[in-house]
Amino acid sequence: MQTTGSIAALVERGLASLRARSADAAALLDDTAFAGRVGKVIAASDFALETLRKQPVLLATFKRDDGAETLAPPLLSTDDSATWPEQLRLYRAAESTRMVWRDVLGLDEVDAILAGSTRLAENCMRTALEALETEFAQRHGLVRAADGSVQRLVVFGLGKLGGGELNFSSDIDLVYAYPQGGESDGARPLAAEDYFARLGQRLAKLLDEPTVDGFSHRVDLRLRPFGNAGRVALSFAGMDQYFQREGRDWERYAWLKARAVAGDTEAGEQWLQTLRPFVYRRYLDFTALDGLRDMKAAIAAEVARRELADDIKRGPGGIREIEFLAQALQLIHGGREAALRERRLLPALRALMEARQISQEDGDALIHAYRFLRKLENRLQMLRDAQTHALPENALDRARIARGLGYQDWSALNAALAVQRERVAAEFSQLLAPRQRDATPDVLTAYWRALPGAGDAEALAAAGFVDPASADAALRDFANSSGVLGLSDGARARLDRVLPALLEGAARSSQPDAAVKRLLVLLRAILRRASYLALLDEQPSALNRLVDVVARSALLAERLALYPLLLDELLDTRVGGPMPDRPVMRRQCEPALQEEDPETALRALNEQRLALSFRIALAALDGRQNARDSARQLAWLAEEVVRVVLRMAQAEVVAAHGEVAGGRFAVIGYGSLGGEELGFGSDLDLVFLFDADAAAVSSGARSLEAGRWYARLAQKLVALLGAATGAGRLYEVDVRLRPDGAKGLLVSSLSSYRDYQRERAWTWEHQALVRARGVAGDASLLEEFEAIRAQTLARARDVGKLREEVGSMRLKMRAELDRSDAARFDLKQGAGGLVDLEFLLQFLVLRDSSSHAALLGPRDTQGLIDALRAAGTMDETQAESLLRVHGYFVSEGLNCTLDRRPRLLPENEATLSARAVVREEVSRHGLGFDLAADSQPIQ
Repeated sequence: MQTTGSIAALVERGLASLRARSADAAALLDDTAFAGRVGKVIAASDFALETLRKQPVLLATFKRDDGAETLAPPLLSTDDSATWPEQLRLYRAAESTRMVWRDVLGLDEVDAILAGSTRLAENCMRTALEALETEFAQRHGLVRAADGSVQRLVVFGLGKLGGGELNFSSDIDLVYAYPQGGESDGARPLAAEDYFARLGQRLAKLLDEPTVDGFSHRVDLRLRPFGNAGRVALSFAGMDQYFQREGRDWERYAWLKARAVAGDTEAGEQWLQTLRPFVYRRYLDFTALDGLRDMKAAIAAEVARRELADDIKRGPGGIREIEFLAQALQLIHGGREAALRERRLLPALRALMEARQISQEDGDALIHAYRFLRKLENRLQMLRDAQTHALPENALDRARIARGLGYQDWSALNAALAVQRERVAAEFSQLLAPRQRDATPDVLTAYWRALPGAGDAEALAAAGFVDPASADAALRDFANSSGVLGLSDGARARLDRVLPALLEGAARSSQPDAAVKRLLVLLRAILRRASYLALLDEQPSALNRLVDVVARSALLAERLALYPLLLDELLDTRVGGPMPDRPVMRRQCEPALQEEDPETALRALNEQRLALSFRIALAALDGRQNARDSARQLAWLAEEVVRVVLRMAQAEVVAAHGEVAGGRFAVIGYGSLGGEELGFGSDLDLVFLFDADAAAVSSGARSLEAGRWYARLAQKLVALLGAATGAGRLYEVDVRLRPDGAKGLLVSSLSSYRDYQRERAWTWEHQALVRARGVAGDASLLEEFEAIRAQTLARARDVGKLREEVGSMRLKMRAELDRSDAARFDLKQGAGGLVDLEFLLQFLVLRDSSSHAALLGPRDTQGLIDALRAAGTMDETQAESLLRVHGYFVSEGLNCTLDRRPRLLPENEATLSARAVVREEVSRHGLGFDLAADSQPIQ
């Protein structure tokens, strides 16, 4: 009760001092309700009282609108620079007091106060810098680069300023830069380096230097390259050189929130885009945790040394732990997920929740704790405009803070604070805690660490390896390799933890010996990539998943070794969830179009293709979806890739040759792409169509007639799809199914394609048309292709001749391509295999579609069988048998592909039964696929 009386007395003294300032103030305070509101503010802030005493006119402003309108910054005249410090400081005090008023009276949430404090700092910086720039221009002229362009200072705001969440009495972390070197053009010229250094120092002094009116903003320039030992301002080239050669882990955290806040902000934001690869690595980057552990250890030592346990920023469970937690997860995952590249903390936490890197419950708790702590931090600073984060020791100060925040007393506030800090500390500790993995047997750890000079292969035999001598030789060779011997101490320590765990996992796997050899190939590929070793060290779940995958799939092991970025997929929270559909694939492929450099764009697109196809493969390997669904998704992915690459190709051809007015272009997918049954590593069978006026010519300076223009476009599309990038090639393309095959034009006009299908196409080409489907290009042209296809397939045919031609072509193919032997069956080309089934369905479509239009719709095997069942061509039992056989063949083929085996199946009961079903249906329709093969080559 004593503190209650003390607060009341403090308020009364404050009100009395305001009344004594002026008659106008006294009159305003005669309003009891208004005086009560002023009293609440006085109870919470000595700073606000002092400002109101110096600027009593603010009382009228607050009475009028409760400080709803922000105050306008001052106009600094170059004719009266001596008044600049006073004007800035009075403005800063007035606007800060307005925010105290809004906060204490509950008119604004803490988010608005943080944004308002940021806006105030920016207004002061920009106002001061504009005045100083005018003064410098009069004295020294403007800095001009070698090309004559004017150069301006760029002011980067880091920390909470960059994130738009500045606390009430925070200092501001600034870094100065400028786009290009040069010299000023005035009577007293200066080199750009000196010009901008002086300008930056003057800006800091104008904001920071204490006067009788206090300060505007404390400025901290220590985060610049090389800290206090570095130059005050660097060119963008100098900044680039620094971050390429000297950039440290903690600077990634600092620059994650960086924002151009004053000066040439447009140039600054453009440069920050170039810094993105330094901040966000292209792969999952668990090395960020090492930097965070180092920073946390340094802060913990400082807290202990300076007894800062009650510091709500740096102490346990404080604001900084929430910031570090969010930033660490952003740095780990942000290279792959653009939505996580967020400067502001609360949106970053929400993005992490959306990406399932933080659970909804934990994220909501952290957001609540953050707002609680930031509101308390602001009140601590509002009390006397002090840059403090420590809880007060004075009883009256404690009571003022507690009452102002709506708590009965300090103990109630302290209890609520403890709850929030405990939750934050627990979350932060969980992030930094070493991940618990199954204990690796001491014998395997001792064996590995003894290599290459010692160690006994018996340790491998005891662990469960079938051929321990071979595994031992491979491990000794690896341990003695230059890659391992050249590792840093830190990387070697990681390897010494990771490799025994890999050996233990391999020993428990389905194929121990194959697994360890595949793992060693991968390790050789990632030894110099610290982030990947860190991933396996920090995430035992990823390590265990890796061993499981490489043991079961030679293909995926090979892809992981070639493209280690796929290791990220082993930790992606989406891997075990729903598989991506067409819209998701499109959203993930299209961002590549935003890249200006074609090679970068292709690499980005290929990385997405690799990641998505790897995810599809994992789902198939785990049995989370059947093989037919996997084949369909691979075809969808290829289609989206072709769409994107077509847009890239069009942009390049238009840039070189202009556009063809009214012209149209379409890409037709044949074979497994058209039939939506693509395999891993399959090439794409493509045919290109165009339609344009016969006399049309492109509009560019290097114009081309329409046919050549579209041929150039198709060539560019094929070249881009097959171009080698850092992430491999997208797809090999086969264009031999075009009219007249290898002898024909690469691109066909719509009219010539129509004529060819009607007059000159072979029966086997009409068979291929059954599975053909438009995949990219002009929608109206794709519709016209559909009409040509329907007219061609629906033509009435001589069934006997059709049967003979289909059978003859099948026999020719089998004679040249069937790899079956006495013990094994060629799944694709063997008698009763996949191609027999495809030819059967194509024959039936060509035979019956003239009387059953519904057969013209489907392209995939399942859809064709269903349509033939509906048309009465086959009964329920026959259709179901063929669907079952097709599913079996596709599944077995996928298993062979995943394990890098030829698609040759043992002649077991399941295979013989499946073949018999196909052969029976082939025979039922009179197709002679099992007759002696004709020796003529395929036309």
